[in-house]
Amino acid sequence: MAGASHYIIPRPEFDKPVKVLIVVSPYYKDIADNMITGAKAEIEAAGGTYEVVEVPGALEIPTAIGIAERMSNFDGYVALGCVIRGETTHYDTVCNDSSRAIQLLGLQGLCIGNGILTVENQTQAEVRADPADQNKGGGAAAAALHLIALSRKWGASQKRVGFNADILLAGNTDGKTTA
Repeated sequence: MAGASHYIIPRPEFDKPVKVLIVVSPYYKDIADNMITGAKAEIEAAGGTYEVVEVPGALEIPTAIGIAERMSNFDGYVALGCVIRGETTHYDTVCNDSSRAIQLLGLQGLCIGNGILTVENQTQAEVRADPADQNKGGGAAAAALHLIALSRKWGASQKRVGFNADILLAGNTDGKTTA
């Protein structure tokens, strides 16, 4: 559908800065560089900081994110890469498995913007990666930022159900908390 417009959710605002890891597979270096440019600009516009790490291919992106989650202190992640259809079914394996692994990490609570392009040809990749055109790198960073904002919103609420163990441990019997 040519000329269709898309609604873009307004950029989230943060009380404290966010720290994002951009994990990129630079297999197609020019595509990756454009996507990194878009992602960096989006993170900076939200007042965040970032680090960039490179991995050999799209299949390694989820693994790198999983390692970073266990061993560092990032608020969210941006997955960037490009898979262009070739002559074999390897394309399907890489597209499906990298996407599935990222989705599974997200379902565990990680805030990940998936910017791994899956395209038919180089021209499609160039249009999608270009920060002045479809800016999929910036879009992936925006997705990560929105998930971070939701995580902070819901992580801040302290809903209590049932008895309050802190009150019992403090020896209060009237059910009131003391600070």
